[in-house]
Amino acid sequence: MTQVTNNFSEITFGRRSVRSFDTSVKISHEEMLEMIDEAVKAPSSVNMQPWRFVIAESDEAKAILKPLIRFNTLQNETSSAMVLVFGDMKSQERAEEIYGKAVAEGKMPEEVKEQQLATIVPMYDNSPKEVMNDIVHIDASLAAMQLMLVARAHGYDTNPIGGFEKDQLAQAFGLDPERYIPVIILAIGKAKDAGYPSVRLDASEVTSFK
Repeated sequence: MTQVTNNFSEITFGRRSVRSFDTSVKISHEEMLEMIDEAVKAPSSVNMQPWRFVIAESDEAKAILKPLIRFNTLQNETSSAMVLVFGDMKSQERAEEIYGKAVAEGKMPEEVKEQQLATIVPMYDNSPKEVMNDIVHIDASLAAMQLMLVARAHGYDTNPIGGFEKDQLAQAFGLDPERYIPVIILAIGKAKDAGYPSVRLDASEVTSFK
């Protein structure tokens, strides 16, 4: 483990959206994969895990990304990497692999696996595009939020970016745009400038009890 803190309050309440990063800091592939492994402990609908990640870290990849991210170029220029988070609209194609792994690790009986897959796979196969789009957006967003917190535990900061050309991102990075739906981009690296503190509406203002 390469985490530098397990302090829940520091990780959660110390998080800021950082836009300027220390360009001398690079994140190794080993640590990036470690953080993603930790992030994808997030829940997903029927455990289909539709999140997919593209790490834009090279000068060439960032050059491709630059015209697609509108007013977020500082993050692209200074971050250790830009994590492109996509949702796989056909994640059920790995259902056998996922549930088979659960069986192999003793976490699910074979008969339960077969019963579950007999329901889940046809349901996903026959769901309208709009329904699947909602599913993968929710699931990938949960993983993205968890990655932002995991990054904090590793001593890094992030900036979630929603302002980008969603209709061009997948194809620009060699993905099938019909299958892989862009959800969010996370700039990640070592903060150069501290993020600004922000305000939130009180819970009483956004909550109702019935």
